[in-house]
Amino acid sequence: QNWTRGMSYCLHSESHLDTGPIYVRENGKLHMVNQGAGGIQNVTPKTRPFRLFSRGFSVELCMNREDDRARRQRTDHFIFTYTKEGNLRYSAKSLFSLVLGYISDNVDHIDSLIGFPEQIAEKLFSAAEARQKFTEPVTGLRALQKFTEAYGNLVLCSLCLRNRYLVISEKLEEIKSFRELTCLDLSCCNLGDEHELLEHLTKEALSSVKRLLLKDNSLSDAGLRRMTAPVRVLKKGLENLLVLDLSCNPKITDVGIGYLLSFKKLNCLDISGTGLKDVNAVIKRIQMQIGLVHSKVPLKEFDHSNCKTEGWAEQTVLQWEQAVMEARKSQDDLRSRTAALRFYGKTRRIEDVVKCKLVEAETKASGNLQFYKERVQNCHLPLKKEVAGSHELRNNKKRALAEQEKERTSKQKHLCLSVEDWDLLNTY
Repeated sequence: QNWTRGMSYCLHSESHLDTGPIYVRENGKLHMVNQGAGGIQNVTPKTRPFRLFSRGFSVELCMNREDDRARRQRTDHFIFTYTKEGNLRYSAKSLFSLVLGYISDNVDHIDSLIGFPEQIAEKLFSAAEARQKFTEPVTGLRALQKFTEAYGNLVLCSLCLRNRYLVISEKLEEIKSFRELTCLDLSCCNLGDEHELLEHLTKEALSSVKRLLLKDNSLSDAGLRRMTAPVRVLKKGLENLLVLDLSCNPKITDVGIGYLLSFKKLNCLDISGTGLKDVNAVIKRIQMQIGLVHSKVPLKEFDHSNCKTEGWAEQTVLQWEQAVMEARKSQDDLRSRTAALRFYGKTRRIEDVVKCKLVEAETKASGNLQFYKERVQNCHLPLKKEVAGSHELRNNKKRALAEQEKERTSKQKHLCLSVEDWDLLNTY
């Protein structure tokens, strides 16, 4: 009793503080102290409901299945959520999401997507891309070909592989599967004349390319001859080309520039840093036969800022690059070996990145050889000068007819192909 009186006295003295209910265990039983009366009541406390999750918490049920090769958890058909009242409820997934997930997991088994709606195909491509299906070596190529055959430039309309020669070497077949590209940047990749990708440029799948950048690729006259053979003889291949960059290729001479004259639709050309001998003669030849004018100011078409990777497969190309960089990190641990090779006088090919900058410096020193096509402006002349101008028009028509006759005779000459040209044609 004395103990309870002391307890009640303490409670009354500190009544201004809200201490909450006080429980006392006596003789193996739990008693609650009544603050108002100062006594002890044998009342069992009211237990609050135990809340496993906080309010608004949602959880999605996942199950591990037999396919451990994927190394990820696959979702079940239901989504479980925890309501505000503390009840656990579930909602079923939509049939579209279930079917989309199943097809994206087995996208390599699709026979054809021709005639399939583009809106749903884009969602299917993004779902397969999120599962990194296109990074797999065999099944990824097969799935990517199904999309490119059906949708063409929607999958990828512009591809920038500037200074990404490792991606080209690892994913060459995947890059060749893209169709109807309009812009292709292969600058600073050191491809050479006999690379398989340059041969692919002459195929019908890339006849839609309008912007081609081949800066610093160790090209020579033989490479340009192979690349322009279908256009010169068969009128196929890169016949729709509008912008061409061949700068920083010192092995290209005056003979190689003659092969470029078959691109009649060309609007912009860059041959800076090439091995030309008679520059003035080349400038006049380009202006007379293609109609391109030498630019004294660097053109914006060749600053490489407009060329980007655009299309559904934009993230896929980034995944390829990340995979190549991760594989390259394992090789960075071998720097001590390369240092030993340098010490013993053995050099390794590590100047690839610096090479492009050095060639650009040489290009600036040699001069700018960029060409563009002037826009034809309609000049409204006075009426008095129309009579005098009619004689000039007649003379121009005569000259045009003479030039047409020359072209016909030149075409007849082209029909008499050399043995080397026939060998090239037989390869296509």
